[in-house]
Amino acid sequence: MTSAKPNVGAPIGEMSFHSAASADLLTIGQNKDRWTMLFVYRGKHCPRCKRFLNKLNAVLSDWTDVLDVVVVSADTKEKAQADLAEFGWDFDLGYGMTESQMRSLGLYVSTPLSEAETTGVFAEPGAFAIRPNGTLMLVDISNGPAARPDLEELLDGMKFNIDNDRPERGTA
Repeated sequence: MTSAKPNVGAPIGEMSFHSAASADLLTIGQNKDRWTMLFVYRGKHCPRCKRFLNKLNAVLSDWTDVLDVVVVSADTKEKAQADLAEFGWDFDLGYGMTESQMRSLGLYVSTPLSEAETTGVFAEPGAFAIRPNGTLMLVDISNGPAARPDLEELLDGMKFNIDNDRPERGTA
């Protein structure tokens, strides 16, 4: 099964994820006062994800000065809470991303190589900048764990896009 590219400039549709830190739902795609950056990671089984998310956490205040940050995976509550306890991340960590949600964002979806890796389908990495009106402005997706955006460059670009109300690119 393939997935279509997400349409930048179009509403992503409201999506909610369970929070690993509270009983709250983390919701994206709704109208709000601030931009949102959604980072999708592969899950507890991925050491490259941990390195990326630890780097994000180290510069999180730079990010949250500009926009809201939500991080999500298809992991179970137990796995997400175990990662949160182990790494002490300060960002909003969601779990339980469904395959339908993965595909609606155009993410690559993988099956585990073995039960030692994980037990269900999971999304490969992605980063999505969402305007306050719920439309996609920027999309970065990968088909594997080795390709990730540079956080400093991405934040610098997002500041420029926000400050200058830049239009979406790559709409054709």
